Order: sequence, then C-alpha cells, then structure tokens
Amino acid sequence: MTREPADRTLCAAVSEDVRPNPADATGHCAFCSVDLARAAWSSPLAIALWDLYPVSLGHALIVPRRHATSWGELAANEKAALTAGIDAVRALIDERFQPHAYNVGYNDGGPAGQTIEHFHVHVIPRYQGDVLDPRGGIRWVLPDKAAYWQSTSQ
Repeated sequence: MTREPADRTLCAAVSEDVRPNPADATGHCAFCSVDLARAAWSSPLAIALWDLYPVSLGHALIVPRRHATSWGELAANEKAALTAGIDAVRALIDERFQPHAYNVGYNDGGPAGQTIEHFHVHVIPRYQGDVLDPRGGIRWVLPDKAAYWQSTSQ
C-alpha cells in the first residue's frame, strides 16, 4: 500500500466543461477532494477509498484520479489502473476481513444508479448468510429479471 503526500486533493484539476455532481450544490466533486485518510490503496492513476456508506464490512471504491464521469471517458491506462486497484483492494480486504465472496461493479450513468458523477468501481465483500438467497447477485438490480432459474421459458 502506498500513501499519498500531505496534499489533500485527489484530482489535480477538473475541467470547467464537466458537469458537477447534482447532489453537491457547491459544484464540488465528492471524489476530486477527498480526505486521503480514507485511502486503502493508491497508484498514479487510481485510488481505492473505503466507502463512507458501506453495504458490507470492507466495501471499497476504486476511483480514477482524473475526473471522468463514465467508463467510456477513461483512457486504456486508466482502465488498467482501475483493474489493478480491484486486485489490490481485494487482497487487502481478504487479509483484513476474510469475506467469502465479492460483488464488483459500477453504475455508469443516472439510469443505472450512478449518484456521484465521478466514475468509480464498487468492491463489495460478501459473507455467507448476509442475504437469505444470494443467487442471481447483480441481476437483482432488475428484480423481475433476476430469478432466471425460475423461468419456464428457454
């Protein structure tokens, strides 16, 4: 794990043409100025943060350092850095919390559930018994389609 210098800003600069997070009336991006004490891991292009609103013990976010709202806006090296961050933070979570499984993913755009307009990947540790029936996992974002194993049509 590498730690950042005392500089408390995550993004060096945010382009004026990037839309601010609508939840932030001041126009400041929640991930462009974070407290680096939340950092679990970092690299020159990405940082892993412990989620302020975790859905499970060890829930982390992998965030590109450059402000981008969507996966499609990221350069190949930034995408690679995010993937490396997933691997690194999973190893850290495994060591600290010993989860039984993971959900890893992102919400890309408002209709997909993105609430902070700075791209980020969720790494969510899962624990045996944390839900009654975990089958379908991420498919439950659309509940009517989730239980595909109960479908009578092929």
